[in-house]
Amino acid sequence: MRARVFVSFKSTVLDPQGQTICNALHGLGYQAIGNVRQGKFFDISVADGTSLEQARKDLEVIAHEVLANPVIEDYQVEILD
Repeated sequence: MRARVFVSFKSTVLDPQGQTICNALHGLGYQAIGNVRQGKFFDISVADGTSLEQARKDLEVIAHEVLANPVIEDYQVEILD
């Protein structure tokens, strides 16, 4: 089973890298771009034989306690297959 965890800043947190990317896009002529928020993702392989329920539970805990800082970041867990 494969999963992906997306982590990004909460909408209320300043994203300087996203703003830099947005400014660069404007400099390249992409004036239609209004805002850019950057983030990261983690591709995770789950051991064979793990139930979907257990995998989802473990991934939620890992995302909350290890991969994201829940004070300033949101996360989303997605089971791919």
